[in-house]
Amino acid sequence: MRSYRERIPKNVFRRLLVGAPPGDLFHALNQRVDARGNRTIATFHDLFVVSGEYSTPEFRARFAEQARGAAERSDLIIAVSRFTAQTIEEMLKIPAERIRVVPHGVHPASIEGRREDVVLFVGAIQRRKNVARLVRAFERLPAHWRLILAGASDGYGADAELRAIKESPRRAAIDVRGYVSHADLENLYARARIFAFPSLDEGFGMPVLEAMAHGVPVMTSNRSALPEVAGDAALLVNPLDVEEIEDALVRLARDQSLRDDLVKRGLERAKQFSWKNAVERTWRVYDEIR
Repeated sequence: MRSYRERIPKNVFRRLLVGAPPGDLFHALNQRVDARGNRTIATFHDLFVVSGEYSTPEFRARFAEQARGAAERSDLIIAVSRFTAQTIEEMLKIPAERIRVVPHGVHPASIEGRREDVVLFVGAIQRRKNVARLVRAFERLPAHWRLILAGASDGYGADAELRAIKESPRRAAIDVRGYVSHADLENLYARARIFAFPSLDEGFGMPVLEAMAHGVPVMTSNRSALPEVAGDAALLVNPLDVEEIEDALVRLARDQSLRDDLVKRGLERAKQFSWKNAVERTWRVYDEIR
């Protein structure tokens, strides 16, 4: 119900949905369909709650039931990545013929900024985001480097991740920002010299594209949807290997030409993911069942 307090565009209205959705076509944007409409499409962002130990057993069971119901009640399913599409096939036993892949987009951004020796991470502090390993890897960088963590700190398993920060010998160089506003986030992207996102599991990975669009060289994981999103425009690492994360951070910190190359590649990669393209592809899915 918190969304009722948020501002929305003038051409959009809210309605509390009870029972079967009205209208010719209903598009559920968060893999939840409580009742089938005349024609129904559901967007699936990820299934990591079901596939990994990233939530409580109670939430996992509830989420799994919700996801299965959404898949069964939808005429077609939109997955935000090929990785997510494959996960839907394997875990929910949905045939590929019922799934369409429509990646998210990213807005063009300013690449201007006064870069500092800052490693930036954007995302909730939780077990899945792998912050503890990132902190241990960061400890190898020279003393003048700083690590900024931007994101809420109350995710599942956050206590262990926060403990790693608290106990780090570089604690004074680690800035835990919590949730930040859009304006503050823009400022952080403008300051950062490196963007680090060694997440264990992502259905897409928006922060990777956002960093690329802002001209920040990216290091991210070689698993889940992240290689699909990053392409050849990032350093990919095994997120379970602290040494591999360390080596990537050190390479990026030392090698200006490597950073310049990744910035160039990242900007080109981000251009391939536009919201205009996402809208057009979504509309084509609508046309299939109209």
